Amino acid sequence: MDNLPLLTVGITLLTCVLAVIGVHVYSSGKAQREALVERMSHTGQITTVGRNRRFRGLDRRLRQTGIGKRIERKIAVTGLDLTPGEYFVYVVAGLLGLYFIIGAIFASFFGVLAALAGLWGGNAFLNWQRVKRTEAFINQLPELTRVLANATQAGLAMRTALVMASEELDDPAGEELRRVADQLAVGHTLDDALGELADRLPSRELVVLVTTLVLSSRAGGQVVTSLRNLTETLEERKETRREVKTVLSQIQVTALAVPMIGLGFLLLINNMTPGALDKMTGATIGQVGTIVAFALYAVGYLAIRRMSRIQV
Repeated sequence: MDNLPLLTVGITLLTCVLAVIGVHVYSSGKAQREALVERMSHTGQITTVGRNRRFRGLDRRLRQTGIGKRIERKIAVTGLDLTPGEYFVYVVAGLLGLYFIIGAIFASFFGVLAALAGLWGGNAFLNWQRVKRTEAFINQLPELTRVLANATQAGLAMRTALVMASEELDDPAGEELRRVADQLAVGHTLDDALGELADRLPSRELVVLVTTLVLSSRAGGQVVTSLRNLTETLEERKETRREVKTVLSQIQVTALAVPMIGLGFLLLINNMTPGALDKMTGATIGQVGTIVAFALYAVGYLAIRRMSRIQV
C-alpha cells in the first residue's frame, strides 16, 4: 500500500485514543464499584466516589467560552461522567484518528470528509446519549408510578414518596429523582423541581406523570387512583413501543446499510485500481462529485429514518 506510513500513524493514534478511553471506562467502573460496595456495607445514604479529572486547565478555560457552556449543558443531560475538557480532547483525538486512517485507506480528501463527519458525530453522540437516557427513564416510569402509588396509599407525602423512590429505583430514574429531592430540600417548589426534570428528559409520558403529580398536589383528589391508572397505561405504552421498535429494526438497518455499500464499492475500486481515488479526488470536478454523492447518501439515510419514525 502506498500510504503505509500514514496508515501506521493513524492506527497508532487510534490505539492511543482507545487506550485513553479504556482507562476512562476502567476508572468510571472502579468508581461505580466502590460506590456500590459503600452502599451495601453502610446503612447511611449513598455516597458518590469521585475520580481524578483530566485536562483540568483546558476544562477550566473551555467552561468560560460559549461552546464550552453548550457542551457542559449537553453532557449534564446525558448522565456521562465527563467534563467539557475531556469531551473536547476525546473528540479532537477521534477526528485526527479518522483523518489519518480514512485518508490512508481511501484518499486524503476522504480523510477530510471523515473528519467533518466526525465533528457532526461528536454532537450526534451526545444527542444519542440523551435519547438513550430518556428511553431508559421512560422504561422505568411504570415502576416509578407504582412506587409513588404505594407510598401515597400508605399515607406518605409526595415529597417523601419521591425521596423513597429515588432510593429504591436504579439509575437513571434514581439519579434524576435524587436531583429532584435535593431541589426540594433546598426550598424549590414541587412544580419547579418536576418541571426541570421534564425539561432534562423530554417525553410525553413524563409530561403526563408530572402534570398528574402537580395537579394532585395543587387540587388534591384521588392521587393513588390516578397513579394506578397511569401505571397500567405506561405498561401498555411500553409494550407498544417495544413492538414498534422491533418492526422498524429492519428499515433502520437498511438505512445504514445503503451508504455502507457505497463505501464498500469505493474501497473495492481502489483495491482493483490502486490510486484511482487519489486521481478522482485530485480534480475539482471529482471532489464536487464526491461531496454530492455523500450528500445524497445522507439525504437518503435521513429520509428513510424520517419516514420510519412512528410516534407512540
